Amino acid sequence: MTYTNRELSLFEFHKRVLAQAKDPNHPILERLNFLIIFSRNLDEFFEIRVAGLMKQMDLNLITTAPDAIPNEVVIEKISELAHQAVEEQYQILNYTLLPQLQHYGIRFIQYADILEKHKAWIKEYFFSQVQPVVTPISLDPSHPFPRLANKSLNFIVTLSGKDAFGRQIELAIVPAPRSLPRVVRLPNELSGGQEHYILLSAIIQQHISDLFPGMTATGCYQFRVTRNADLTVAEDVDDLAVALKGELSSRRFGRAVRLEVAKNTPEKLHQYLLEQFDLDPQHLYCVDGPVNLTRFLANFDIAELRFKPYQPIIPKALRQTHQIFDVLSKRDFLLHHPFDSFAPVIQLLREAAKDPNVLAIKQTLYRSGPDSEIVQVLAEAARNGKEVTAIIELRARFDEESNISVANILQEAGAVVVYGIVGYKTHAKMILVVRREHDKLKRYVHLGTGNYHAGNAKMYTDYGLLTTDVDICEDVHKIFQELTGMGRMAKLKKLFHAPFTLHAQLMQLIEQEIEFAKAGKPTHIIIKVNALTEPLLIAALYKASQAGVKIDLIIRSICCLRPQVTGLSENIRVRSIVGRFLEHTRVYYFLHDGEAKLYCSSADWMGRNLFSRVETCFPIEDKKLRKQIIEQGLLNYLKDNVRAWELDQHDQWHPVQATENETPFIAQQYLMDERNIKPTA
Repeated sequence: MTYTNRELSLFEFHKRVLAQAKDPNHPILERLNFLIIFSRNLDEFFEIRVAGLMKQMDLNLITTAPDAIPNEVVIEKISELAHQAVEEQYQILNYTLLPQLQHYGIRFIQYADILEKHKAWIKEYFFSQVQPVVTPISLDPSHPFPRLANKSLNFIVTLSGKDAFGRQIELAIVPAPRSLPRVVRLPNELSGGQEHYILLSAIIQQHISDLFPGMTATGCYQFRVTRNADLTVAEDVDDLAVALKGELSSRRFGRAVRLEVAKNTPEKLHQYLLEQFDLDPQHLYCVDGPVNLTRFLANFDIAELRFKPYQPIIPKALRQTHQIFDVLSKRDFLLHHPFDSFAPVIQLLREAAKDPNVLAIKQTLYRSGPDSEIVQVLAEAARNGKEVTAIIELRARFDEESNISVANILQEAGAVVVYGIVGYKTHAKMILVVRREHDKLKRYVHLGTGNYHAGNAKMYTDYGLLTTDVDICEDVHKIFQELTGMGRMAKLKKLFHAPFTLHAQLMQLIEQEIEFAKAGKPTHIIIKVNALTEPLLIAALYKASQAGVKIDLIIRSICCLRPQVTGLSENIRVRSIVGRFLEHTRVYYFLHDGEAKLYCSSADWMGRNLFSRVETCFPIEDKKLRKQIIEQGLLNYLKDNVRAWELDQHDQWHPVQATENETPFIAQQYLMDERNIKPTA
C-alpha cells in the first residue's frame, strides 16, 4: 500500500504526545500536563475525525481516501488503538504521576480517598457551593433521558425508596455544574499546608443522597459523552456570522461518538447508557479514574516541578520603542517564536496605531481572541482614524464564537471587517501597514507561519518575517485586494498563494530537483510541516526518491507517505519532533543546484490547505536569514536524538536514541541556549 490512512496516522501522533507523560526527563507537572494534552487531543479526535467517519457510515458513503480502507475498518482499528492508549493513560496517572506528586506534597483526593477529617469541610462546601446549582433529574415516564452537553461530566445514580410524590424512582441523572471548578483546594488545616485537592466528583458522590430527600442512593457513577462537534454552514447563507451563531449551539448536542464511564459502573448501566446514546460497545471506554481529565490540572506554583522558565529574546535592533519603522526600513527581520519574542509584531501595530503618518492597516485574523492586545490595538487604530481592515476567519474550528466577538469589537471601533471568501477559509497570516514617507507611500509587511495569538507564540514554534521588500509588499497588497474585493486572480511576483499557484509551484520545485538528480547533480529536499496528506505531492516525492533525490521530511503529526520502501521511497526519511513546544513552522527547502530556494508558509501539505484555503508562501531571500532557517530550523531538527521519532516503512514510529558515541542533542533546547548565550542582532 502506497498511502497511510490519515486518521490512523493522526492517532499515532497523539500516542507520541502520550509518551511524553512517561518520560522521566520531563518535570513531573509537565508530564501531567502532557497527559492532559493527550486527553484534549483525543477529545478533538473523536469530535471531528471519528465523528466524520461515523457520519459517512450513517449516510452509507464509501471512502474516497487514497488509502481506500473502508470506514468501518478504520473505526475498528481506532477503537482498538484508543482503548489501549486510554488504559495506558490511566496507568500512567494512577501508578506513576499521582504517587510521584504525593512525594512533593501534591495530592488529589477522589471519592475512595475521603477521610473522616475531610467530611465536615466537604459537607459545608457541598451545601454552600454545590447543592444550590445542581439539578438532579429523575428518569421516569414524565422525565425522559435528558439531552446532555458534549463532554459534560454527569452521574448516573441508582436509587431505592419513594420520592415526595410517592413514585418509585430507580434511576436519576445528575449533571455536574459546568460553572464550578473540577478541582478544589483543601484548606491548610486539612492538608498541613501542602497542595491537597479534592475532585468535584468526589464531593458530589459523598453527598449524592442529599440530592434525593427520603430516598437512598445505592450507586453513583461518573460518565461523559463526546459528540460530533464539527460545524456545517451552507455556502449560500446571507450572513455567515448569524449562520455560525445558530450552528454553535448545535455543537453541544451533536451525534454521540464516544461514551466514557467510571470503571466501577455496573454492566447493566453500560448497556442502558449505550442505548440512550445510540452507540455500539466499541465506543464505550471504562476508565480507572476521573472521566474528565481535561480539567484535572490545578494551578501549582512549584517551580522545580515545571520546565525552567524561558524568556524569549527581542532582537537588539528592535528593542528601542518608537523606532520600528526606521529599523525595518533598513533590513528584513526574522522572528523564530517562541525563542524570539512576539513583542515586535505587537510593537509594529502599536506604533502604527499612533503614528500620524500611518494611513492604513490591514490584517488577517484566524485565531486571536477578544482579549488579545492585537485586537485592542487594531480597534485603537480605527478610533484614531486609520483605515483598518480585518479579514477574520469566522470558521476557525473551536474559535468561531471568539472570532465573532473579535469582529464585533472591531466593527464597533470603525474598522472594516471582512469574513473572507465563501468556501475558502482564510488561513494566511499577513499584516500590511501603509505609511506616508517623504510624500510617498511605503508599505511594511509581516508574514507568518502561525496565528496572531500572543499566547500561542509562547507555546508554538513559528516563523515571522518583517520586511519592506517592494515586490513582497505589493504581493501582499494584491492578496488583500483579492480577499476584500472581486476580480481575477492576482498575479504575484514573489509570493505563491493557495488556492491558485502554491500547489503547482511546489510540484514544479520537486520536478526541478528530479531533473538535477538525472543530470548527476547533488539534490536535497527538506520539508517541515505539521501534516503531509496531499496525494499528488506524495506521488511527486516518491518519484523524486526514485530519481535519487535525498529527501528529509520533518512532520509533526499526520504523514500519509511511507518512507524507506524499496523501489519507492528508499531516499526519504521521515521524523517527528515532540517536545516542550508544539512544532508549528512550515518551511520548504530545495537545494536547487546549489542556489538554495527556501520558503516559509502558512500552509501544510494537505489538500484542504492547498485547494480549499487562502494561504501564503513567501521566499526567504536574505542570505543571512536563509542560513539561519536552514541551520536552526531544519538541520538542527535533523540532528535531534532525544525528542525525535522516525517513521519506518511499516507505519511504525520509533523514538530516536543517541548512540554511545553521540552526545544527546535536543533541537528546541539548543535554540533556547543559543539565544541566551548569543542574543540575536
